[in-house]
Amino acid sequence: MRIELPEDYPYLYETHLHTVQGSACAADRGSAMARACKEAGYTGIIVTDHNWGGNTAVNRNMPWENWVGEFVKGYEDAKRTGDEIGLDVFFGYEAGYRGTEFLIYGVDKEFMLSHEELRTISVEQQYRLIHDAGGMVVHAHPFREEYYIPEIRLYPEYVDAVEGINATHSNSRSKVHNEKIFDHRAVDYARQHRLPMTAGSDIHRTDLFGGGMAFKRRLGSVQDFIEAVLKGEDYLLTNGEEWFTKEGVLLEKNGGTA
Repeated sequence: MRIELPEDYPYLYETHLHTVQGSACAADRGSAMARACKEAGYTGIIVTDHNWGGNTAVNRNMPWENWVGEFVKGYEDAKRTGDEIGLDVFFGYEAGYRGTEFLIYGVDKEFMLSHEELRTISVEQQYRLIHDAGGMVVHAHPFREEYYIPEIRLYPEYVDAVEGINATHSNSRSKVHNEKIFDHRAVDYARQHRLPMTAGSDIHRTDLFGGGMAFKRRLGSVQDFIEAVLKGEDYLLTNGEEWFTKEGVLLEKNGGTA
């Protein structure tokens, strides 16, 4: 696929991406994901593999240092390829708490190695730790209903933003979790609590959806991404088929609002 970008927002970033090295539910390696995203027209990706509390591909019984070393291999694989082909590749991860999941941005391997307590901390403690480190916590697909999610639990005071658009919910090519109402509820929730919104594909293989966030400029780092979101920079959200303002308002193809 080749993504057709709005003229004023030529820099598209996939913010929710899994690799087979870090996520048991993924199908392709970081290098393959990076190449597919570059060919589709992405400027960059954020690798967000499942941590020990979610569907991780790494043995949870390993010593912490070894676990972290294995966990980041999907990102490192994608980063090496991204550097070769001109794709920005940033690090993140998806933290799980009995089915409730959060996208973590702005920390790195060294941070994880220094904080083994990440294995056991609560949602509230996670927020303080990540926030104090200059990172960002985003509630991923907060209203998704699935067998592995025993209940919907919301933490508006312990997140910095909400994933308002998740392409697996609303892209017509998605074969799982495909219920647009999950996104509608997430957008309403973010508005109610005046939280910024993000968008991503939640992609697990190289047959991409084209979701993510489009900016007017190229981002320099994951910290640049965090600042753009938290400081209210102008950007668009997409599920790969429709475009929305950062407030979640659907745009018509001519640039107006639907």
